[in-house]
Amino acid sequence: MKILVTGGAGFLGSHLCERLLRDDHEVIALDNMCTGSRINVEALKDNPKFELICQDVTDPLNFEVDGIMNLACPASPVQYQKFPIQTIKTSVLGAINVLDLAYRLKVPVFQASTSEVYGDPAISPQNEEYWGNVNPIGIRACYDEGKRSAETLFFDYHRQYGTQIKVARIFNTYGPRMSFNDGRVVSNFIVQALKDEPITIYGEGNQTRSFCYVSDLIEGFVRLMFSNQEVTGPINLGSPHEFTMLELAERVISTTNSNSKIAFHKLPQDDPKQRKPDISKARKILNWNPTINLEEGLALTSTEFTTRM
Repeated sequence: MKILVTGGAGFLGSHLCERLLRDDHEVIALDNMCTGSRINVEALKDNPKFELICQDVTDPLNFEVDGIMNLACPASPVQYQKFPIQTIKTSVLGAINVLDLAYRLKVPVFQASTSEVYGDPAISPQNEEYWGNVNPIGIRACYDEGKRSAETLFFDYHRQYGTQIKVARIFNTYGPRMSFNDGRVVSNFIVQALKDEPITIYGEGNQTRSFCYVSDLIEGFVRLMFSNQEVTGPINLGSPHEFTMLELAERVISTTNSNSKIAFHKLPQDDPKQRKPDISKARKILNWNPTINLEEGLALTSTEFTTRM
């Protein structure tokens, strides 16, 4: 198949492109390089089945492909709070463009949604039936509500036009090629630890996250994309193992043999207190389960970070 991957030069997008090429697909990677980087796909440039196109997903899309995987959007608080209007335009107008293309071509279209659609959840773990607790006018709303609106569009196209959709809700993911300055907790902690700088924790460090290694997540993407037509999602993809920020900091310090200490700072606005996915659907429908534990994943990630510092 020939697959269009929007956001194809980003952290997740570049790993997805590699995986699709390994599976012998042709790949067109579309990216405006706002948060992506040509360096992420440098190793693919000589592959005859790979093409990189610098274009914004909010511009009209005119491609002949067999499937579309939409990963285009700034995905960390630092990034989307810097470009809030562009972020929500990417989520909404980008979704309309990929859905229109999928409708014209009659091909399946995958949406990389997010656990942020659950907001600051009132239940734990979060299952796909939970509607969420989101502040629609907060500083994170450009991303949270943008992704919620994109899901609405995907399901409306499915109901009205019969478009074959696949919606994944991504929980915290980490691994090689994360940007050092993207504000995500794993990259922040590893960079600080490798420099023996204080590890920055917001609040008291009791808020929790569940961390999925990137190769496990991409496996979930592929299984969902190529699942039976009646499987639409949304399906949670993430690790069901929950850690506090203090626990994560301690594991990063141990993994990197760092001399860093903990530094506490004020908790940001609308920062969720819990993130833990219920992945029962992914296990049942996709036969998917994360395989790389946190210690192994942190070791792989910190080793790659060291080569870039």
